[in-house]
Amino acid sequence: MPRLTFHTAGESHGQALIALVEGLPAGVPLLAADIDAELARRQQGYGRGRRMVIETDRVEILGGVRAGETIGAPIALLIRNKDWANWEAIMDPAPRPEDDTPEGRKRQVTRVRPGHADLTGLLKYDRDDARDILERASARETTARVAAGAVARRFLAEFGVRVGSHLVHLGGVDAERPAVMPADLNAAADAFALRCLDPRAEQAMIARIDAAKADGNTLGGICEVVVDGLPVGLGAHVSWDRKLDGRLAAAICSIPAVKGVEMGIGFAAARITGAEVHDEIEPAPGNPRTGNVRRRTNRAGGLEGGMTTGEPLVLRVAMKPISTLMRPLGTVDTRTGDPAAAAAERSDVTAVPAMGVIAEAMVALVLADAFLEKFGGDSLEEARRNHDAYLTRVAERLG
Repeated sequence: MPRLTFHTAGESHGQALIALVEGLPAGVPLLAADIDAELARRQQGYGRGRRMVIETDRVEILGGVRAGETIGAPIALLIRNKDWANWEAIMDPAPRPEDDTPEGRKRQVTRVRPGHADLTGLLKYDRDDARDILERASARETTARVAAGAVARRFLAEFGVRVGSHLVHLGGVDAERPAVMPADLNAAADAFALRCLDPRAEQAMIARIDAAKADGNTLGGICEVVVDGLPVGLGAHVSWDRKLDGRLAAAICSIPAVKGVEMGIGFAAARITGAEVHDEIEPAPGNPRTGNVRRRTNRAGGLEGGMTTGEPLVLRVAMKPISTLMRPLGTVDTRTGDPAAAAAERSDVTAVPAMGVIAEAMVALVLADAFLEKFGGDSLEEARRNHDAYLTRVAERLG
């Protein structure tokens, strides 16, 4: 059973998005400003569309927090959609007179988009209007995930765990990874238009985005998520559903448009020998987080046997190009069955920088759950005592 769970609700153009986070101990410092900062990071990045101008997201904490601290109860979060006034007639939950007319409500979608959930969802749920599908399948839902992830990362910060990301590929352009990562990865990455730490590569990426926009096209890319400060031993090897790499992969691949995830060197490990893959171990006294040892390299990305090693956790996340093209692809109109040009909803040219922030949130939620699975505690101080006692014991083993 997960210790930390979250659920989201709401549609892209509905009244609001909602997140419910359950299982966080009492006593964790939490302010709306902590969440708003992450919501703002999700909206950045060159190549975003007008929705990022319309929606300047702010959270309302409706429950589970009092006087700036969690109280152990479920945490209820609300993010209002500021464009609701323009969509109320279209998204109204109540029946409307136009529903019984041949035309129906405005903004119906029957020219389903290739690569989106439109057609499959319309058939699965037996709907006539794909808007019933796309409104929930939209990446707008990830706003609520980022809010929930901000709660999880605030808990992890109490134990010195930092979750960051940066862009390493976009539209066919590779960025060079710094030999030494910045101490504050997000502060460094967020200073760039695409959250890319290689300025020359970023300029080439921006040129690709401009060209794709002019062509009515979209671009995908890859972000790298890095987590520092984790102790050895989160996750478990004993059952398939407790292996941390599997839990992380499931969470990350649930992000809209994400098609792949690598841990450490990932697929490259399949192409070289064991001597080139596995990380040699040597003594490192005074570092209980890793068991007073260190890996000379980190090709495993901080995971061995489904458990953290105490080295930085490193994952790369691949996002396909967005399905909505301003130069629509061919499809069928589900009302008539005839060939048609796909519908064109308002969209970005690319959202890969934002995807990195969303991936951070999902990673933080999985890690916070694994942390509570390992250390338990109904209060932050109880979890801290258990954590500190564990590291003391680990330090004694190879101290």
